[in-house]
Amino acid sequence: MQLAYVSLPGRGANDRFLAALAGAAQAAGLRLAGTVQTNPEREGRVKCDMDLRVLPDGPVLRISEDRGNGARGCRLDAGVLEAAVLGVAAALPGADLLLVNKFGKQESEGRGFAPLIAEALSRGIPVLAGVNGLNLPAFQAFADGFATPLPADQAAVMGWCQRACRLQPA
Repeated sequence: MQLAYVSLPGRGANDRFLAALAGAAQAAGLRLAGTVQTNPEREGRVKCDMDLRVLPDGPVLRISEDRGNGARGCRLDAGVLEAAVLGVAAALPGADLLLVNKFGKQESEGRGFAPLIAEALSRGIPVLAGVNGLNLPAFQAFADGFATPLPADQAAVMGWCQRACRLQPA
């Protein structure tokens, strides 16, 4: 089983790192399924929007709800996240690697990308996930000791991706 994760400190750090990695991996010829996230700022808003690009080539889906500057709590549009999961599931059979931008609250509760991560691993498709510190304990419980932590170094993570993809059965 090939499961690895990055957990970089700082707001949006995992998103930026994994988006750059996805571009490099695709340029190197790896066939990706998954998502990468961008967080566009909007004038007059305290919080950024959250957009997911479904790999390998779109669409881009806004997964955040605009609830106004005074809103508290989760802004995730779970229905749009599930639409992203369906798009990724369609691309999974032809993928060398599943890239999940964030193992978050939905995944911690067994929803979101959690079932697709398990499916990819059962098919022998390596998985790379972004995990923030808040969700790291839930991810480690989900991974049951089988996840490899990777450093905040694009060359090292790309090396893991290439090695993991070569280990797949043909």
